[in-house]
Amino acid sequence: MMASTLLRDLKRKLNGWVILSGIGAMAALLPSFYILIGLFRKPNENWQHIREYMLVDYALESLRLVGGTVAFAVMIGVALAWLVAAYDFPLRRFFAWTFVLPLAMPPYIAAYTYGSMLSYTGSVQTFMRNKLGWTVNQSYFDIMSMKGAIFIFTLFLFPYIYLITKSFLEKQSAAFIDNARLLGKGPVYIFLRVVLPLSQGAIVGGASLVAFEVLNDYGVSKHFGIQSFSTAIFKTWFGMSDIDSALRLSALLMMVIIGLFVIERLLRGRKKYHSTVSRSTPLRRRKLRGIQAAAAVVFSTIVLSLSFIIPVLQMIVWAGWTYHDVLDMRFAGMLNNSLVLSGVSIALIMLLAVIVANVNRYGRTFFSRMMSRVIAMGYSIPGAVLSIGVLAVFLSLDRQLAGVYEQLGLGAGKLVLSMSLVMLVFAYTVRFLAVGYNAVEAGFDKIGNRYSEASRMLGLGMTRTFFKVDLPMIRGSVLAGLVLVFMEIVKELPLTLLLRPFNFDTLATKAYQYASDEQIHQASVPSLMIIAVGILSVVFYHWLGERNAR
Repeated sequence: MMASTLLRDLKRKLNGWVILSGIGAMAALLPSFYILIGLFRKPNENWQHIREYMLVDYALESLRLVGGTVAFAVMIGVALAWLVAAYDFPLRRFFAWTFVLPLAMPPYIAAYTYGSMLSYTGSVQTFMRNKLGWTVNQSYFDIMSMKGAIFIFTLFLFPYIYLITKSFLEKQSAAFIDNARLLGKGPVYIFLRVVLPLSQGAIVGGASLVAFEVLNDYGVSKHFGIQSFSTAIFKTWFGMSDIDSALRLSALLMMVIIGLFVIERLLRGRKKYHSTVSRSTPLRRRKLRGIQAAAAVVFSTIVLSLSFIIPVLQMIVWAGWTYHDVLDMRFAGMLNNSLVLSGVSIALIMLLAVIVANVNRYGRTFFSRMMSRVIAMGYSIPGAVLSIGVLAVFLSLDRQLAGVYEQLGLGAGKLVLSMSLVMLVFAYTVRFLAVGYNAVEAGFDKIGNRYSEASRMLGLGMTRTFFKVDLPMIRGSVLAGLVLVFMEIVKELPLTLLLRPFNFDTLATKAYQYASDEQIHQASVPSLMIIAVGILSVVFYHWLGERNAR
């Protein structure tokens, strides 16, 4: 009886939207499945050597890198979020949105820039020797180290923590903070005993994003000579030509990622705070004066200068020296590659994001919750790891379709899908689907279900309701998701490096290629274009947020 009831419910709920969302979720899960089964394969001699002599070093280096970055990013991000949310000081509104701009600069580009600026022949030491007559100890400017990598990651990833914590403090903490102020508590007490415990979920959420970004990195670790898991996967794949060992390394790193994902969910779910009033009021800012206001401006200026203004100005100078050597027809073709690849990927990502989010809002079932978890997990998987899983999926597909290729005259054993842009578009879709999905889901949460339910009661189906009722109201959220996905794809490096077809370059791979060939000045031109895309995306996203708030 129960089985027949469940079957009837399934048939009643099953439609094209549910089928497409299920297919999308299963496709997103395939690379992870292929990675994890790599642990059960018989290891080869290379793996025995890696496990015995190198694996512990990879783990410890990655742990130091993630731990140091998260610690410093939390300190800076939370401090700035509290400063901007709770206090009013000169240029506060300017700093409030410019603190997001470091996200427009990929950390690997910042690493190349700072590494060249601080070298013996770089602009900083050259100025000190030629203009000031100072000869300094080289160890003071040695950024090519673990400490330097943590410095870079902290400066260019803290906005994740800043954004999430600031949003929480402004919208949901006013009652608690106002009560503490009425009781006569000082700012230090309020920050340590109220703000930090209250913001634990937001801080952990932002810190997890920082940790995932650090584990995803390849460019910074490679440039600074750090033996992280991502660099180890690249080295094993390309240096040893050993895909099996690279797959096992990817599987181990993915197990760590899953563990971090579970820990993050547990930490965020342990404490929940509810306002004592039915309507949330915005946090009232206290005006800083005198030395306190000056200190806030100085601190904000130092952070913004180090994390955005200084490296961008340096790259503009370098671009002025080299643009005539870089901007040619090949560069135009590379720019076209980036735009076309991004456009196709964005279209597929946003289509799937809308389908899955729409299914999830109508039926909060176990199936829909699992789909959202699968989609969210894709963004947390490092690019080097995901590329191994995607390659394994497409190699398997090519083997299955070998007979079809032969009948089409393409030859026996031909790698068709594995050598095409289809594989790279698929990888982008799996990795960045969560970005588009979160934006669309936020739009659906904002408008609720009352309009769509009224439409359904009037006889319109799910598809017509979406296009006539839902889409006009979530248009801003879909556009915001599109902008965020575009920014992520343009600056993505590990996936593109590993899965691109031969002789296919994008802005990110060209900047990396120039930097790897010690042509840092030439790398500034494609790097500035990536940053320009990021800036425009951040500004447009901020404008959308302000418009929706009004």
